[in-house]
Amino acid sequence: MLRSYLRLALFALGLLVGVQVPGFIDDYGKRVAAHRLESEQGLKGFRETARRFFKDDLQALVAHYRVSADPVMRSDAQSVAGLVERAHFLAREERAMQGGWYAQLWHLATAADDELLAETYRAYRYQVLLAPQAIAWGIASALLLAWTTEGLLLMLAWVFGAGQGRRTQERHWR
Repeated sequence: MLRSYLRLALFALGLLVGVQVPGFIDDYGKRVAAHRLESEQGLKGFRETARRFFKDDLQALVAHYRVSADPVMRSDAQSVAGLVERAHFLAREERAMQGGWYAQLWHLATAADDELLAETYRAYRYQVLLAPQAIAWGIASALLLAWTTEGLLLMLAWVFGAGQGRRTQERHWR
């Protein structure tokens, strides 16, 4: 009986962990989008200058700042270049989060920005979504966790001979 309750508890734990995956993926995507919008807002004035004088080429604007005789302009060239690079990075990150759930999960697992990932994790609030995707993740995670744990325990029991009676052991060794 205790074994059945432990199985249920393990299944419930897997279910609760699994339903967090879609929410975390969604929060990461929203965080990336928010940072991208903030980045674009910071570049707004520079984009307007690049549009007016450099045919919309921000790199040409940065190059102009770098070769300027004015030391303040040369100093600002690095800041503007950093803003431009950050905007490009966030746009790539946002495109990566536009794919299917499997592409999003793969991106988070292998190529997500560590800083944004940590920021998302710190701000994440555990939630139980009742969306079909969250339910599917929850059930899949619960089954995987339950099967893996039970399989591991049964394998260990088999290796150490637990659960076998003396007669069974004698029969196998004759």
